[in-house]
Amino acid sequence: MKTKIKICGLKTLEDIRMINKYPIDYVGFVFVESKRKVSKEQVRDMKKILSTKIKAVGVFVNTPYDEINDIVNYCGIDIVQMHGEESSEECEKIIVPVWKAISVQNKKDLIKAQRYKNVKGFLLDGVKAGSGISFEWSLVKEFSKNYFTILAGGLNSENVQQCIEIVNPHMVDVSSGVEKDGQKNEEKIKKFIRKVKKYEFKK
Repeated sequence: MKTKIKICGLKTLEDIRMINKYPIDYVGFVFVESKRKVSKEQVRDMKKILSTKIKAVGVFVNTPYDEINDIVNYCGIDIVQMHGEESSEECEKIIVPVWKAISVQNKKDLIKAQRYKNVKGFLLDGVKAGSGISFEWSLVKEFSKNYFTILAGGLNSENVQQCIEIVNPHMVDVSSGVEKDGQKNEEKIKKFIRKVKKYEFKK
């Protein structure tokens, strides 16, 4: 299985122009209060110049489904990533595919995935999404056998190969791990991509 790459937390047109040069599969736009929050107007402008080979993911926390759908239509979002307490029924009301985020502290947390019957995948993160803090990957090493799995939380070029080896996720999601002084850094992005692709080729 080839591991896909998602770069999350893009904020500027310059970020998009940089990302377009590389074999990235998905980018994430954060619509919740954080240092990476962007407006729907910003995202619409970024989506206009995003490579058609790259899918756009909107990140939300406890946002009403009708508001999410309005943003999806306005910006041209391809996938919605939900990090709140959304029910399976609420996820089903979203007009594009949904990834449900699960914060993993122990194996019991993974039982939550069984509640969501129609989501297209699960993003497994640490205690707090977006914190850049990793978790014990061995807890989820069997998860990708049953579900489309996006692994996040504290990933960087130094540990992503180990993550892939243990979990075998369908996708790895990185944000702070490819930043320098709070901005996306091209050299770190290139190094991260090389580590993921090198692992694929070695397999």
